[in-house]
Amino acid sequence: MKELLHTIDPTVIALAQMLLRSEDITCFEFDVHSSILEGSIGILPRRLMVADRDHFVAAAIMRDNDIDLGQ
Repeated sequence: MKELLHTIDPTVIALAQMLLRSEDITCFEFDVHSSILEGSIGILPRRLMVADRDHFVAAAIMRDNDIDLGQ
């Protein structure tokens, strides 16, 4: 697994997941529970992970849709 993006904005994560799933790329959201434990004030970023083999294509999809990869 490779990190595709990290952000504190849940709407960016939702948009990225929708775009990736529409291209049949499986993705996983990490750090969701850590973000909830900190009190939902939005200081801990969430990470979106993809398989190593999908990372290049997934990053291209993010760039094509003007999504900052946060790296």
